[in-house]
Amino acid sequence: MIVLGLESSCDETAAAIIDNGRILANVISSQLDAHKVFGGVVPELAARMHLEALHPLLRAVTAEAGIEPGAIDLICATRGPGLIGALLIGFAAGKAIAWALDKPFVGVNHVEAHMYANFLTETPPKPPLTCLTVSGGHTDLFFLPTVGRFELLGSTRDDAAGECIDKSARVLGLGYPGGPAIEKLAAQGRVAFKLPRPVIEGSLDFSFSGLKTAVINLCHRLTQQGLELPRADLAASIQEAVVSGLISQLRAAAVAHQAGTIMLSGGVAANGQLRNRAAALADELGAAFHVPPAALCTDNAAMVACAGLYHYEMHGPDSLGLGVDPGLRPGK
Repeated sequence: MIVLGLESSCDETAAAIIDNGRILANVISSQLDAHKVFGGVVPELAARMHLEALHPLLRAVTAEAGIEPGAIDLICATRGPGLIGALLIGFAAGKAIAWALDKPFVGVNHVEAHMYANFLTETPPKPPLTCLTVSGGHTDLFFLPTVGRFELLGSTRDDAAGECIDKSARVLGLGYPGGPAIEKLAAQGRVAFKLPRPVIEGSLDFSFSGLKTAVINLCHRLTQQGLELPRADLAASIQEAVVSGLISQLRAAAVAHQAGTIMLSGGVAANGQLRNRAAALADELGAAFHVPPAALCTDNAAMVACAGLYHYEMHGPDSLGLGVDPGLRPGK
């Protein structure tokens, strides 16, 4: 099947066309520069920019794929979770296209789509598997006994890992987004500060608010002492705290469920240290390891198209009366 995917859950407007899991075109219009001056995503601005970018993006993706709209067999769009105004733009467009072309439509869960990015590779992962999905808005551990079944094992009780990194980067004066800046600077420093690990003992849950607060307080204390912030060492210490916490919970989940596959997904999965530590964990446990290419870790529409295709094959199309859900959970 030829599938059109649309993504507009946050600050990336994206459209992609896949053919039975093979990417024909994957186009993204980034809003990064517009939001950078505010230090984070402004919801109203994001929705307006999605509206402006969508039509040119649709023309670009069909041209790059070399197909006419009528050749598309299935239309998929992100239903949630995300910013409600942003979600509405891509979701309404997807339903309108499906109605105009008289094609089936599927509303896609954004978090599930991140996991399905792993299935766009030549050798898709084989369940049962344990997956850590970690981004600016989500930090979740899942067990997938089979494709399409998502059992939530643990999640953050407050901030997401990516949000914690972004806020820490802001305190260090590194700008937005913070992930790439923290990773680059950390390579020049050493782990010189002991920071709290973002885990809830006795569970598979996470908590990043304490780590974020500790970073802010540490930077304020150093500044009040008249010291110049050792930014590289701070970045290395922050990255170590985040990655160590994520890996410790991933290890516990993988061991408890005896999963033969360990998988990463989400924007923070592009972090090199996290990828290396997860690969080493899989090797230690004798498990297969899967992580999408870095370009498919961040928000994109190819993952939406892939998730929608699997959903359609298992459950059929959704009604055009379906609405968005900003708080949508996997499996719903």
